[in-house]
Amino acid sequence: MYKEVIQDSIDYIEDNIKCEISAQELSERAGFSLFHYYRLFQTAVGLPVMQYILRRRLLNAIYEIECGNKMIDTALLYGFETHAGFYKAFAREFGCTPTQYLKLHRVKKPYRINIFKEEHIMVTRKKAAEILKNWGLEKENITDIYYDGSGNRNENAFYIGEDYVLKFSTNLGKLKNHMAISKALENAGLFAATPVKTLKGEEYIADGELYFCLSKRLEGHQVKISSMYEDDLTGSARFVGEVIGQLSKALEHVEVLVEEADMYASVTNWAIPKLRGKLKMSEAVFDDYVENFKETWNVLPKQVIHRDPNPGNIIVAEDKWGFIDFELSERNVRIFDPCYAATAILSESFEPGNEEKLAKWIEIYKNIMYGYDDVVNLTEEEKKAVPYVILSNQLLALAWFEGQEKFQEIYEINKKMTEWMLSVWSKLAVE
Repeated sequence: MYKEVIQDSIDYIEDNIKCEISAQELSERAGFSLFHYYRLFQTAVGLPVMQYILRRRLLNAIYEIECGNKMIDTALLYGFETHAGFYKAFAREFGCTPTQYLKLHRVKKPYRINIFKEEHIMVTRKKAAEILKNWGLEKENITDIYYDGSGNRNENAFYIGEDYVLKFSTNLGKLKNHMAISKALENAGLFAATPVKTLKGEEYIADGELYFCLSKRLEGHQVKISSMYEDDLTGSARFVGEVIGQLSKALEHVEVLVEEADMYASVTNWAIPKLRGKLKMSEAVFDDYVENFKETWNVLPKQVIHRDPNPGNIIVAEDKWGFIDFELSERNVRIFDPCYAATAILSESFEPGNEEKLAKWIEIYKNIMYGYDDVVNLTEEEKKAVPYVILSNQLLALAWFEGQEKFQEIYEINKKMTEWMLSVWSKLAVE
């Protein structure tokens, strides 16, 4: 019940973001005492109500500045009396100046938050510092994490000093899977971000509805998507395929309790019905998927997979490599991971009409699969299934993104991507 009240407050804040709003006003609208309202809001959102309002104003302001509006005019519009006041508030909230933020971050129009539709976590640096007392690291510098290539900020983790990463989630099961898989991979001799125990020997900390774990920060750099299109295209793509193949071989022997995914059933029973009429995909293609992929699906090798092996989750150092973020791991067809990596690269670099670049992506995609094959030895059924797994991934992503304001831009990009893939369907075959 209280979440409905807080969602109403969130919507009211969004509709009046340029006006003066007080916690007293919001608590009276909600019908709670001010003290009780403060507790309910922070429980549901993760931030004190006034800090939440400040953060929303700053995010809206920086978006308008990115769109070309003057900083001082925008600051005044969102209730900051001076440029200096806006500057200080921004640096205190995000850990960098507005100018630095614009360089680091891919700034998008702030979407309306819906606490019923998504796991939305807001953790302040102050809260992170309190949690870090459990490791004796509360005095370490806390900074945001940005993904190379996309410039997007990781909303579920902070860098702690130079050596650690603090992750947080409302889903303890996913966090435990991440820790278990990381430890299993390290035991297999691979480069993995294993949990660092607290001063009391615990692997994670519970705080209200949130769970925190600390891990060593892997030395090295993320694989950059832009580099995939440069001179050594074949070598770079094969490297990605080979390291995902090595990951698959290691995960084959990992014993963790993860969800069992039936991708074929999800596509035929949910994604296709949801996308009919919204995607330029002929009924013949739908029918081909339903009829021809079913037989192959049943015989494809299945095991624990990473589920999100985009290049940003591959860390490379001079003499070693590794993966991060196993929260989404599940049991699925093993070729899902290299297929996902290929589509992630296209999603971040897609330029409709740039035929030269699109042709290069097809080379990247095939060489990822060839590199993967060199390590795991694909079956004939897997080779035949690769285009269908690519299509399955796209249809599931589109069905999930569809109608969500937060992901509207990603939905439109992936919709055009999927339609382009269908136009070159025969070129996606893997020999």
